[in-house]
Amino acid sequence: MKKSNIQNVSISMVLLKGRTLIALIVIILVFSMISPGFLSAKSLILVTKHSAITTIIALGMTLVIISGGIDLSVGSIIGLTAMISGGLIYKGIIFGEYTVFLSIPLIIILSLFVGIVIGFLNGWLISYMKVPAFIATLGTMYVARGAALLRSGGETFPNLSGKSELGNTGFELLGAGTFLNIPYSIWIMVLLIFLAIYVTKKTPLGWHIFAVGGNERAAKLSGIEIRKTKIFVYIFSGVCASIVGLIVASQLVAAHPATGETWEMNAIAAAVLGGTSMSGGVGTIGGTVIGGFIIGVLNDGMVMMGISSFWQMVIKGMVIVIAVITDMSQRKLQAKMALAQQVKD
Repeated sequence: MKKSNIQNVSISMVLLKGRTLIALIVIILVFSMISPGFLSAKSLILVTKHSAITTIIALGMTLVIISGGIDLSVGSIIGLTAMISGGLIYKGIIFGEYTVFLSIPLIIILSLFVGIVIGFLNGWLISYMKVPAFIATLGTMYVARGAALLRSGGETFPNLSGKSELGNTGFELLGAGTFLNIPYSIWIMVLLIFLAIYVTKKTPLGWHIFAVGGNERAAKLSGIEIRKTKIFVYIFSGVCASIVGLIVASQLVAAHPATGETWEMNAIAAAVLGGTSMSGGVGTIGGTVIGGFIIGVLNDGMVMMGISSFWQMVIKGMVIVIAVITDMSQRKLQAKMALAQQVKD
């Protein structure tokens, strides 16, 4: 390969690797020109707060995709978690003639078990029963959504502020509270980002996740516990979704069974935009965070511009397709660079 061609491929590779950050900067600049107040501190905190929702779900989705899987159930887990927590606050637990109301910390812990249980079920179906990830998580998606509807007969649990005499007040602080003038949801996102980075970069489990997604057969021959690794990533994804369900219910001070519908698409889009390969074995947490912010900024920007929700769905779908095509282009360029290096050597 000629030297000029090698340089062109190298430049293209640099641009492709930095595509997510470049796209985020361009989008922010465009919306800041349309609305001068877009870059104000108050506006940026609000956008970050909204982006945190997508980013948290996408963190779990990233580990799942890196391991070679997919999780379509996260949106339904969000809805079911919201309904479980909302029902415990609004109706309590009925024992015959008695009704018991739990404290908010205990309700949060119990609600997180929704994500743990469904995540474990997904991992078990995929790793032990050999059900394809798409089918397994599609099934649990419907089960969880149906359970959310059954929880209240399709109705909303309103006014989740609780009552002081029942000892169940304070739920709204999770969604509306701040620390150092920064919403709790942003702090939760930051903690989960550092946790995901630590797992993927500093632990053997992180290496196992990449190995399983890159070549499952080779990983098995290397002595990696394939089943345990897959169960972990699906549990982590489920917990991330449950956390989002709690945050959204807290922000709205209400729980609706349709909460989280199609949000799994936002999570997949954020992960793929961030460079996570749908083929598995490739991805970064940092890239996913940027991808999550792209989705968040796009959502807020399109709402600000008055774009209908129907067109927003079209645009998100196009974003996913473009991201996958770009990922394929990056892989082809990497192959060309590897070939060029071999010829050079």
